[in-house]
Amino acid sequence: MATYELLTPDNCTVIFIDHQPQMTFGVTSIDRQSLTNNVVGLAKAAKAFRVPVILTSVETQSFSGYIWLQLRKVFPGQEPIERTSMNSWEDATFVAEVERIGRKKLVMAGLWTEVCIVFPALQALAAGYEVYVVEDACGGTSVTAHTAAMQCVIQAGVVPVTWLQVLLEFQRDWARRDTYDAVIAIVKQHAGAYGSGVEYAYTMVHGQVPDGAPAGAQTATSGAR
Repeated sequence: MATYELLTPDNCTVIFIDHQPQMTFGVTSIDRQSLTNNVVGLAKAAKAFRVPVILTSVETQSFSGYIWLQLRKVFPGQEPIERTSMNSWEDATFVAEVERIGRKKLVMAGLWTEVCIVFPALQALAAGYEVYVVEDACGGTSVTAHTAAMQCVIQAGVVPVTWLQVLLEFQRDWARRDTYDAVIAIVKQHAGAYGSGVEYAYTMVHGQVPDGAPAGAQTATSGAR
């Protein structure tokens, strides 16, 4: 029986595969706006905790288009590894970068689940890596395709996770103050109802000035009578 070891900022690499316009057009397994939100949330989590990140793209100029602007903005100046192969693990430059970073836990997100995730995930497992697939930062050409792909990799030994799980698994203890503010900011921007609840507690319970409020704005506590 495999034992799940928690992800930490020091034991994994986060990999973004083919988050490009042409691939996005084909996604129907998840609302594409939600997909974008989740991918960017994951990217910000990796950046906040200084986790090594690999960006890779396929046939940018001839077919797929550039990696999403929202993702590039999180990692300005980082060049994606450009490929011709559908399978990242068949690209020597990609595998060399994984090996250079040297971490055995690979956290993967990508489009499409049934191709660009399944293929490298299975081969990475065969090569001795531990693979985690961020299910809500991936998308397939249909719900059936995505579900079958996830079942395939899970049966092979992949651990399914979500982007918010990864963020909170990195943090784990709210006493870790060096990353606390960054985590709270990501939660408020990308975690939906959870983020709204955090904002409510921040302003209405603890009496803090809302983010973006004008200078001199009253808090809920100071304005109460």
